[in-house]
Amino acid sequence: MVKDIDNCSAEQAQQRLNSLIKPQGSLGRLETIAIWLAGIKGNPVPQIGKKVVLIMAADHGVAREGITAFPPQAGNLMIKNFLHQGAAVNVLANYNKTRFVLVDVGLSGEAVSHPDLFVRRIRAGTRNICREEAMTRREAIAALELGIEIINKEIDAGATIVAIGELGIGNTAVSSAILACLSGRDIREITGRGTGLDDCALTRKQQVIAQALEVNRPNLIDPVDILSRVGGLEIGALTGVIVGSAARSIPVVLDGFVSSIAAWLACRMNPQCRSYLLASHLSEEPGHRIVLEELKLEPLLDFGLRIGEGTGAVLVFPLIESAVKIINEMATMDEVGIKLLN
Repeated sequence: MVKDIDNCSAEQAQQRLNSLIKPQGSLGRLETIAIWLAGIKGNPVPQIGKKVVLIMAADHGVAREGITAFPPQAGNLMIKNFLHQGAAVNVLANYNKTRFVLVDVGLSGEAVSHPDLFVRRIRAGTRNICREEAMTRREAIAALELGIEIINKEIDAGATIVAIGELGIGNTAVSSAILACLSGRDIREITGRGTGLDDCALTRKQQVIAQALEVNRPNLIDPVDILSRVGGLEIGALTGVIVGSAARSIPVVLDGFVSSIAAWLACRMNPQCRSYLLASHLSEEPGHRIVLEELKLEPLLDFGLRIGEGTGAVLVFPLIESAVKIINEMATMDEVGIKLLN
């Protein structure tokens, strides 16, 4: 069950911000973030403690259709880079003192053995959605349940806010397929270049997505059916993370296109999840803007990022913590004896 946010605490946070030594509203989005956190935490002076970035990794059978600049087997190599602290998100997580959690929910090939990798494969990659459904409904539900399980363990261990990210060769194509189902938009409008496709490869990607939708014909009012027919295991797991976080009143910081697609699926399952989401940035993928507009989420940054992997989500943690510092530590007008003129 996902609770409504505490509007009373949010209103009290607004009143406190208005009483601080500054023109009302002059700190802009920092004030909005503080009010958002107050409503989630049920505390007009919210606190942020342990931070977690949770990365779900899986492979996609559709990557064999030549729609990505990377070979399908690149996932395992990228996992090893994560585990050697070589990715951008590793650097930012370390800098921001953020716990890094990496889960193999559905990579293919031989599993990597490492103490910092949770291997929880539901299947060894999805099937090729050009020819058949990505996974069974049971497997899709298992991915959702895994996400809920993982985030509950992190919350039980002290997590107070979670950033989400993903790793999956071909997952922008899969995300565009899901977006076509959720939005009804034209495939050419919502499909981007992913890892840097040229015009010919982009056209091929659009054709592959159209074929996948024709072959699988998802039930457009059933988010689990959409996920199972044209989705990905990492997207399902991230959807579960969002639902599980909202049920525990934990704020979720979204990364780019793929994690935002998971957010829309979560909101289709339970619209109250929307109140627990923060969009970190606007990516270069054209579909990302559409998803955020549909969710009525305004991104904090527009840095031209298109790397995924939770990078943008972790990047905004200092902004979130700054908002918390402002509402907790700035002096009020009364504390210094200032009276405003009427």
